[in-house]
Amino acid sequence: MFKLLQKNFKIYLIEAWALGMFMVSASFFVILIEHPAFPIKALVTSPLLRRMLVGLTMGITAILLIYSPWGKRSGAHMNPAVTLTFLMLNRIRAVDAFWYIFFQFLGGYLGVAIFKWSLFSFISAPSVNYVVTIPGQTGMWLALILEFLLSFIIVITVLFSSNSSKFAPYTGYFVGFLLVVFIAFEAPFSGMSINPARTVASALVASEWNSLWIYFAGPLAGMFLGGYLYRAWYRSRNNGNCTTMSMHLSGYMHNCKTYEVLGPAKFLSK
Repeated sequence: MFKLLQKNFKIYLIEAWALGMFMVSASFFVILIEHPAFPIKALVTSPLLRRMLVGLTMGITAILLIYSPWGKRSGAHMNPAVTLTFLMLNRIRAVDAFWYIFFQFLGGYLGVAIFKWSLFSFISAPSVNYVVTIPGQTGMWLALILEFLLSFIIVITVLFSSNSSKFAPYTGYFVGFLLVVFIAFEAPFSGMSINPARTVASALVASEWNSLWIYFAGPLAGMFLGGYLYRAWYRSRNNGNCTTMSMHLSGYMHNCKTYEVLGPAKFLSK
């Protein structure tokens, strides 16, 4: 395990960097848009429009990270639920998955903590609240259902698009678009996490553990179900072949050593 850590340390570190930068972007733009010290909140009085602005910035952030040279090398999972789903689908080795997840949690935490260390009065303001994801006034059960549903939608989108030679290069844009929509319209109900490491990052810094289990159970169950159904569909299309994704998230392998493609033969030559 530790030999592999030494060998692939740079790739694992990319996962920390990717989620860390995602959380830096989330913290920065939520402060800029929601903190009363800045003019945007006074100018844009509609909460929906402000959430759309936040969603747009996060969607663009995700796209930039996914298509960055580093993001292409690691696959830009940025999410333990994604990594574990890919592990279930034989797209990544168990040891690689362990280190991916470890560094995702580490990077996410540091991405929020840096604001506590440097801009505490801004990140701790009630309107920002460390960008925590907690259930809204509609309660934890609706939050759980929506976290499950959104996670299912996003992983199904990734799996089907990234396995199409036509659509694979645009998978990251589909993800970015979904984030814009989810943040704008779903955030009031669950905080829109779909990512255990993203939720824990804010929870650790804020010491806010309200219904934390939702942000593990919902995303993991949703993505596992999406992966299971995709695999069943894929097998039916390929004469029982168990291979899952035929292509890297961006459509190319980009020397991503942690990815394993086990067949069919027409994909092994890529």
